[in-house]
Amino acid sequence: MNKVVTIPAKGRGLHDITDLIQDVTSACNVDDGLATIFIQHTSASLVIQENADPAVLRDLERWLDTAVPETDTYEHQEEGPDDMPAHIKGAITSTHLSIPVVNGKLALGVWQGIFVWEHRTEPRDRSVIVNVT
Repeated sequence: MNKVVTIPAKGRGLHDITDLIQDVTSACNVDDGLATIFIQHTSASLVIQENADPAVLRDLERWLDTAVPETDTYEHQEEGPDDMPAHIKGAITSTHLSIPVVNGKLALGVWQGIFVWEHRTEPRDRSVIVNVT
């Protein structure tokens, strides 16, 4: 079963979508299988990361911003100074995740959550496809 969900990313940062993805997975009535999650964008990504201490997310964001700074040296700048850095960040992270489904639930670890990592500054809606088999 496929379902497209819209994620209202509130701007740059990591946005927890674990509960939303679990709800979609539960609605598929698959006891044991695989959930594949795919984001349809090149300037945002998906990650599984710690969902207990928000400092982890802040540290990840700070590290990635240092690794891929906003500068005026990029050729592609048609959509603003955060555009090309967002594409680079999307390229070095991930556009899809595969998570086992066990007893109808995502088999995430105790401290794991699913996040849309928005790399653009302004808020925007992001489309994520969830496929459960």
